[in-house]
Amino acid sequence: MTLVTFRQMVAAELLRLRRKRSIMAMGALFTVVVVVIYFGVLALQHAASPAIHGPAGGLANYDHATVLLSVFFGALAAILVGTEAGTSDLASGVFRDLVVTGRSRLWLFVVRVPAALIVTLAFGLTALAISLAAAYGFAGGQPTPGATYVLDSILWVCLAQALLCVVAVGLGSLTGSRATSLTVLIGWDVIAGRLLARIASLGSPRDLIPNVALGGLKPGQLLPDSNGIVPGVAAAVVVIVAWIAVALCVGAWQTRVRDA
Repeated sequence: MTLVTFRQMVAAELLRLRRKRSIMAMGALFTVVVVVIYFGVLALQHAASPAIHGPAGGLANYDHATVLLSVFFGALAAILVGTEAGTSDLASGVFRDLVVTGRSRLWLFVVRVPAALIVTLAFGLTALAISLAAAYGFAGGQPTPGATYVLDSILWVCLAQALLCVVAVGLGSLTGSRATSLTVLIGWDVIAGRLLARIASLGSPRDLIPNVALGGLKPGQLLPDSNGIVPGVAAAVVVIVAWIAVALCVGAWQTRVRDA
């Protein structure tokens, strides 16, 4: 496959995702709208009772916003977009048509990943830009994020969203079902993963939980999902890479063997 063909296929996947207005609306809601509401409520509270509620901006509130955009609402956006990318060919009934054209099944899967990442990170970066503007604009004399922390936090949020997005693409391609993939991933991210992280008797195997691994890389305050567990940087990177690799492998394998 040539680079031009690859870019054309990614562009086609992007167009397909953009046409899913419900997915685009929910992605924007869970990222852009959430941080607007978050800082808006803080600003209103400060305006109404400045003696009780501090300024809406500053380092601490920005840090809270990065958590919202990584393992809470931003995670839901990444899961929605990734699942849509992984299941769209089958759901729309065009998978057979694509296969009979002679296109490689492997490349049919591969192009889903960058398309889903582009959409997911576009939402995430837009929300981060709003968060930074609010952190500085509404600081009111509070400490503000430094340049190094800003860069680290942006990279960390992008990593967290990319991890869940790729896992969603892989699982969506494996199951071929939006409902199944969404149920499994949201159930794991919202309930199972957090519950397992709280079971002290599990010991070091808890480091394999994605949010715990992400907590080992988070700049600033500890990630609430880690529940005090802070794996080493090397271990956290290995776990995250392993989750991504497994998701890609199972998604690619299922796409290659699926009946057209």
